[in-house]
Amino acid sequence: MGLISFIKAAGEKIFGKSEEKKEQEKAALVAAHIKKFGFDTSDIRVSVDNEKVILKGTIDTLDNKNKIIVTAGNIEGISAVEDDIFVRQPAVTPPPTPEKQFYTVKKGDYLSKIAKEVYGNAGKYKNIFEANKPMLKDPDLIYPGQVLVIPPLDK
Repeated sequence: MGLISFIKAAGEKIFGKSEEKKEQEKAALVAAHIKKFGFDTSDIRVSVDNEKVILKGTIDTLDNKNKIIVTAGNIEGISAVEDDIFVRQPAVTPPPTPEKQFYTVKKGDYLSKIAKEVYGNAGKYKNIFEANKPMLKDPDLIYPGQVLVIPPLDK
């Protein structure tokens, strides 16, 4: 379980102009936003407490867990995501997958610049792009404050 911080003023605008929406309405909007990217959220419960999204339940892979966290956090008006999602154990246990990093986009960043910073190789930007699909639809469309998943490089 963890608490991941996000920039409240950055992200997709799903709540509309009214900040007065009740937490239940916000939770339903966040859940629908996550689901629109094709994630199986049948075992994930979403709640909202002021500016914090709380995610509880189970998911199939660590990769999908991280993508759901950043999808929920990259919403305007959300400043944190409390992660209480557990990855279901497969029948055969594969070697452990290292936890992925998160990166908050700064003004002037682009994926190849981020790849150069985290991997030492700008050409590895495709790894970051692929790890953040379907939230990212174009490698050139990122914005300051957006939080991205940074996957480990395969050796």
